[in-house]
Amino acid sequence: MSNVEKMMSAEEKEALEALLFQLADDDFLFSFRASEWLGLAPHIEEDVASSSITQDTMGHAAMYYKLLEDLGLEKADDLAHLRSAEERKNSIITERVNGDGYYMDTPQYDWAYTVVRSYFYTQAKKVKIDSLRENCSYEPLVDLAIKINMELYYHAMHWKVWFEQLLSSTEEAKSRMVNAIELVVQDMGDLFSYGDQKEAIERFGLIGTEEELQEKWMEAMRPTFEKVGINLPEIPSPKLNGRNGQHTEELQTAIDTLSEVYRLDTATSW
Repeated sequence: MSNVEKMMSAEEKEALEALLFQLADDDFLFSFRASEWLGLAPHIEEDVASSSITQDTMGHAAMYYKLLEDLGLEKADDLAHLRSAEERKNSIITERVNGDGYYMDTPQYDWAYTVVRSYFYTQAKKVKIDSLRENCSYEPLVDLAIKINMELYYHAMHWKVWFEQLLSSTEEAKSRMVNAIELVVQDMGDLFSYGDQKEAIERFGLIGTEEELQEKWMEAMRPTFEKVGINLPEIPSPKLNGRNGQHTEELQTAIDTLSEVYRLDTATSW
């Protein structure tokens, strides 16, 4: 245990753990949904590029879980795979399916939805990482944010290019993208939320406030929306708040699939 951890109060440690679970579970579920596009992306170059981004994102989740292990919780692999849906702190947008069907059967996934979700989520992640680098009071998390930021710039640029190109393409592509934006925004209500740990997370200076981060996201997205000629949507209040363990049925299905192999032999590293 580091000197910083020894100086933490129980309340501060609980707030830190809550934030780490939110960051870890977001990337864990987002990465899993992205991995379901393996072999199904629009062309081979995108299959390689998006698979690389997905691998990076799962690596980020693993590092967050390792920080939780270092704080005295269970081992990182168990935190990732063995917790129930009710224990998960990921935002609703990260658990949603890619579209109709099942990966191992005949999936009819929606690439427009994936582009919008990936761009919106990655830009939100960039805002959070920037805040952690500049403001976080927990040094190990600052160090981790610095590492993640080196990859995140390219992730955000990748999805921004897709977003702009599809909205500047055919009428059909634009229509699908506009529909996807509506779907994604409906589930973004808890993306910047800290749930019932809001007061403590903000008071201990672990990251910027919910309101600050959401406003920074809006500022970052505004030029892109102006470029493609559509209105920047307002983020609604959450119908479900994943930070408080409220989830859709889609999460349990994702966990069952993602963790099936690990549960067969928990001594295996993922």
